[in-house]
Amino acid sequence: MSPAPLEAAVAALNRIGLHYGFVLDPDDRASFLRGMVVTIELAAVTALFSLVAGILLASMLASPRTTLARIARAFIELTRNTPTLVQLFCAFLVLNMLLSEALRQLGGNPLTPFIWSVVVIAVHKGAFHADALRAGIEAVPHTTLEAAQALGYSRRQRFWHIQLPLAVRFALPTLVNNTVDLVKMTTIASAIAVGEVTYASIMIWTQRDNVLELMILILLFFGVLTFAVNAAGRWIERRLRMPGYGH
Repeated sequence: MSPAPLEAAVAALNRIGLHYGFVLDPDDRASFLRGMVVTIELAAVTALFSLVAGILLASMLASPRTTLARIARAFIELTRNTPTLVQLFCAFLVLNMLLSEALRQLGGNPLTPFIWSVVVIAVHKGAFHADALRAGIEAVPHTTLEAAQALGYSRRQRFWHIQLPLAVRFALPTLVNNTVDLVKMTTIASAIAVGEVTYASIMIWTQRDNVLELMILILLFFGVLTFAVNAAGRWIERRLRMPGYGH
């Protein structure tokens, strides 16, 4: 938006009691826009790695090795039943400090607050993905597995080429809902000074005392972002819908 229309919009909002003068400041405007970009990057990277974590945990749950399945179940229960913010603080304030001490002689700790946020949120949501995928794995008809076995597929091949692809399709509605929740969860990264949109807003309103105005922008931003993620997820669901299931 060019300066003149932007100034007119700010003036119009000012008349109804909403003070968005910060958007006329190049530094504040750039900070807020950069925060939006960082949020999108954080959500995209975390969504990818949460799916990877979910698949790995689901494969452990479905393993014939009881010990491996029990380890996965214990990890999932611990992850799901503790607050994500507490997990983030434990990772960043404890594990990160220990890692920094261990790597001090080797050039320092390469893990940034952004990376720790990705790891913690991805693992947390991966635990929820894992249970959804486990349910999808169990929903695969036994006749399908018997047919694959008759064709000479090994147990590993049946899992990776038959059960898991079908499980992803069965679990898509839950995976989409988990991903929408993941997008909203990225706001906790502000607790360790990751420069996403919430942290950028906090930095602005501490100087300008315009909390209401920035909260409205944050709500609108996340509303649009989660709507886009949900719409994309529903489109994927329709594209990958199993013939003979659902409608």
